[in-house]
Amino acid sequence: MAANMYRVGDCVFFENSSSNPFLIRRIEELNKTVNGNVEAKCVCFYRRRDISSSLIALADKHAKEVEEEMENGELQELSENERHQLKHRELFLSRQLESLPATHIRGKCSVTLLNETELLLSYLEREDTFFYSLVYDPQLKTLLADKGEIRVGPQYQADITDLLKEGEEDGRDQSEMEAKVWDGDIPLTDKQIDQFLVVARSVGTFARALDCSSSVRQPSLHMSAAAASRDITQFHAMDTLYKNTYEVSQAISALVPQGGPVLCRDEMEEWSASEANMFEEALEKYGKDFEDIQQDFLPWKSLTSIVEYYYMWKTTDRYVQQKRLKAAEAESKLKQVYIPNYNKPNPNQINGTNTKAGAMNGGSVLAPNGTVAVLGPERACESCFTTQSYQWYSWGPPNMQCRLCAACWAYWKKYGGLKMPTRLDSERPGPHRNNLNIHGTLARSGTSSKFAVKTRQAFYLHTTKLTKIARRLCQDILQQAARHPYVPINSAAIKAECTLRLPEAENQTMGMKRAARKPLETIVQYLEAHPCPKQDRAQVGLHISSVTPARLMPILNHSSPTILGKRSYEQHNGIDGSMKKRLLMPYKGMMNHTQARQMEDPQVTYFL
Repeated sequence: MAANMYRVGDCVFFENSSSNPFLIRRIEELNKTVNGNVEAKCVCFYRRRDISSSLIALADKHAKEVEEEMENGELQELSENERHQLKHRELFLSRQLESLPATHIRGKCSVTLLNETELLLSYLEREDTFFYSLVYDPQLKTLLADKGEIRVGPQYQADITDLLKEGEEDGRDQSEMEAKVWDGDIPLTDKQIDQFLVVARSVGTFARALDCSSSVRQPSLHMSAAAASRDITQFHAMDTLYKNTYEVSQAISALVPQGGPVLCRDEMEEWSASEANMFEEALEKYGKDFEDIQQDFLPWKSLTSIVEYYYMWKTTDRYVQQKRLKAAEAESKLKQVYIPNYNKPNPNQINGTNTKAGAMNGGSVLAPNGTVAVLGPERACESCFTTQSYQWYSWGPPNMQCRLCAACWAYWKKYGGLKMPTRLDSERPGPHRNNLNIHGTLARSGTSSKFAVKTRQAFYLHTTKLTKIARRLCQDILQQAARHPYVPINSAAIKAECTLRLPEAENQTMGMKRAARKPLETIVQYLEAHPCPKQDRAQVGLHISSVTPARLMPILNHSSPTILGKRSYEQHNGIDGSMKKRLLMPYKGMMNHTQARQMEDPQVTYFL
């Protein structure tokens, strides 16, 4: 029951689509709606597949910098498959909040800040464990380093000087290291200092009465006296006493110079009511991230002013009132919610009891006891290439008909990727995402500049040796596939079957005849000895003395112009029967009936 109990602060999986991976969120609040349902207000985490390619390159650059800072060089010792799976464990924190139904929770997970002192392999060894080191902004599409990183290492340690021996003098100049603002050996008593402070507060109250802006902010005498009694007035009075060598008469004269009384105001008085409300709103959104507060809400304030105002704001009654209000709201809100296990079948699940469905999937369906329930034509899992699983799931674009076994499907839902790199992982989805087609052959793109203006990319297929051997050894499977021309052939399953049949086929003849090719010299001698006879064609001509160049050009069919040279479909591809094609297509020496009508002229004589 504890596994199904979800509390505020837990990182959980949310399912918003049956075919997409789970969403990873951190619960901030649990609220009960009017209908009685429970909604979770969550902080969003994003995967690599959720951000753009340019930001992924930036994340890879940051990971490389982290790798260089790591002294043990552990990342270099990881295998290619472990590096591939480690990318699935990386998340990006965001400050975006969203509300989701609590019934969509599918389990707990662990998301922690990347610890440079911890081994990266430990994240792969632990189930449902993720890490993050960068913060993603969905609105601005930016990726920044998290400011909450733990600073570990000698570069962050303070340099401590050696302890002075007994009787040894410190050669450093103390005046350069610190500023003296008070002297303990003074001729004044504590009572005289308190009396001077009362005079300083009275001068501060009078100064606020003379100041127009202060009289608007503190319209009453009590408010002006309270503002004059703040720490800023006491600090100014102490500093005035020190600068006048603790002469009270001189210090009082300094409080009221010739121009009028000195007015000292701190950040609480300098800020307006609207600025204070904006600060409280920003603090509610960003917390104590003062740089973001300054950038998004108060760009005209300095960072020092914002920090100073924050600590003064915490001493006010408004802060105490908000703290009590939040505590009362927290008491009324839910602290935990129980969500039972989700047992409904997934729509992508392929029914194992249906023989046709199992054959379509291409893999053998195992019963829960381990026996083979449905035999398929050995279509393998897209991730681990296994051909046996107790349950299969359709995965990827529908036209590709890719499938995943139960273990790889659970990995896909949790981590947003496949266990092993496949042809779909090399590039992001697109029309030409890889040079490997679905049949396992290489498609090499043409790079000639003269084909650059073509709308379709030129390529040629290069068949591998293993594919050629598989065509011979697995002819029985290919013959069955030929009866279903619209069903794609699973090349991975055929190659796996070919690998099993190879040991038995080593002692058998393949039935292939070696072609005896004649040398080029023999072929040239044969062509010289047997020249091609010239064919006498019927003389076809016309007098062109009186024919204009416009009439010499063939008149094409302009009734239905197309983009293909303004010729109709029949002129390019022909229609039923070769005779109709010859009639419509222009040919040297033979004109079709359209050209004959267009070239009629009484002054022209034709010889046929």
